[in-house]
Order: sequence, then structure tokens, then C-alpha cells
Amino acid sequence: MTAKDAQKRRTAPLQTPNDLASNARADLAAALNALLADMFALYFKTKNFHWHVSGPHFRDYHLLLDEQATQILATADPIAERVRKLGGMTLRSAGHITRLQRVLDNEADYVTPSDMLAELREDNSQLAARMRETHGLCDEHGDVATASLLEPWIDEAEGRVWFLYEAGRQG
Repeated sequence: MTAKDAQKRRTAPLQTPNDLASNARADLAAALNALLADMFALYFKTKNFHWHVSGPHFRDYHLLLDEQATQILATADPIAERVRKLGGMTLRSAGHITRLQRVLDNEADYVTPSDMLAELREDNSQLAARMRETHGLCDEHGDVATASLLEPWIDEAEGRVWFLYEAGRQG
């Protein structure tokens, strides 16, 4: 292979076989990459709070946040693989995640446990809403495969919201 052939391959569009229209594949891949960036950002934020939670409910919150982080991270590979099945390119770096993420980072030196739970509850609630929007895009383009992936993840996000709400209730 010549250098010219290698350059041509690097810039060639993906030809992943798929019967969805090219605009549908592009729209869905973009929406999924934004969700993937949100998942990574939420995973890291959840782990950050897991590592730094303190107080009388330390053990319960520490374990809850670890379970939730594991659940969030489990979605990353299926999302990225779906983007590839659609013929798209996935996230390539932490910088790429930063450019696409809508989940806000929290780099504060100290966050109260109740604020951690409230912030994660809101982040998961917004994530569920974004997944529903993406599901709507799937419906619009007839992409039942992506829609079927999103449905249990929406339920999981709603479950995380519920647990965070109940854990953070006062009195």
C-alpha cells in the first residue's frame, strides 16, 4: 500500500451496510454521540461523588453511587457500537467528550451529600429526557434497533432518579 492509498482510506466515508437513509444515519449517529458524551460525563461525575461523599450516610451513598456509575458505564459500548453500525464515527478523546457533553462537571472541593444526590438526580432526569428525544428521532427515521436500545436505558435513568430522590429525602 502506498502513502497515497493510505491517505485515501483515511478520508474515505464509511460504507457500513445499512438500509436507513444517509441523513437518518447521520442524525442518529450525532444524537447518539451526544448521549455517549453525556454518559461518560455523568459516569465520571457519579464516580467523583462516590469517591468524595462523606457523612453519616457515607456507606449507603458510597455504594449507591458506585452501583449507579457501573450502570451508566455499561451503556457506553452499546451506544458506540450502534453509532458504528449506523456508519458513523464515535468519540475519540476526552476533549471530544467535553465538546459534546451537556452534563455539567462539578469540580468543587466540597459538595454536601444532599447536594450531590440532588445534582445527580437532576442530571439523570435530563439524561432520560434527552434519551426520549433521541427515541423520537429514531421513530421519525424508522430506526427500531436504536429505539429498542434506548428503552431500557430510559428506565434505568428513571430508576436512578427515583433512588437519588428517595435517598435524599429529609425526614
